Amino acid sequence: MTHHESVLLKESIEYLAVQSGGRYVDATFGAGGHSKLIASKLKTGMVYGFDQDEDAINGFEGQPNITVIRSNFRFIRNFLRFYNALPVDGILADLGISSHHIETPERGFSFRFDAPLDMRMNNASELNARQVVNEYSVEELTRIFRTYGESDQAWKIANAIAKSRSIKPINSTFDLASILQSFARPGRENSLLAQIFQAIRIEVNREMEALEEFLQHSYTCLKPGGRLVVISYHSLEDRMVKNFFKEQKSHDAFAETIMGRKDMKWKDISRGAIVPPEEEIARNPRSRSAKLRVGEKI
Repeated sequence: MTHHESVLLKESIEYLAVQSGGRYVDATFGAGGHSKLIASKLKTGMVYGFDQDEDAINGFEGQPNITVIRSNFRFIRNFLRFYNALPVDGILADLGISSHHIETPERGFSFRFDAPLDMRMNNASELNARQVVNEYSVEELTRIFRTYGESDQAWKIANAIAKSRSIKPINSTFDLASILQSFARPGRENSLLAQIFQAIRIEVNREMEALEEFLQHSYTCLKPGGRLVVISYHSLEDRMVKNFFKEQKSHDAFAETIMGRKDMKWKDISRGAIVPPEEEIARNPRSRSAKLRVGEKI
């Protein structure tokens, strides 16, 4: 497996406030960097690592205080109940795409390699990027490019894709990249490609729906005083996490407007978003867009 450097590793584990006998969830196991550091601080506790990617699970050699579960983190509550692990002391999620996904050409995530359009984080999933690009309507493509890629050229790009696929199928990453090139502003080619590839990846893996479900379940899975630590990499994820931490237990208009009281679910431990220090960004450019937020269950 390609080496993956965990972003904001030290900071995220510190904010998790690991107790030696606690139960913790690494919702995005990946190469196991976060899980192994949490496990090193445990005496009688346990880490439950979730990952839907078979490559990640198969690449782990095993450790007595780490239980790895091959599943999307949206099913966190079901599996923790199965393992009789509820409630837990802390949950950590490092969202987005891993270095392994990007650097493995045949997975079809990167426009740097000529490979079949795939982009599935779970190889057992039915929907892949080739289907999205070749079978979605212009309206559907416009929606995902605008919503998930935040592109101001969504409709034009969707139409160009529809025109191209009417001549021959768009099967590879290079096929798609060649269509997108004409919409890129000079010097910003990679930025546009990243936007559109991100949008397709999010759609293929239903990432926003999964994140929303995971966040809601995380609250019920935590003990009072337990912490949820989330690292996000694009504004859509960060906005969802930020708004989630602002949720109230009840939306009592009288208490809020007349009494000036909000019955909040979370205490803001990180006091907003924490970003990587300059030395980490220099060492690991992937960390540049990372934002870490921490909430403690009240």
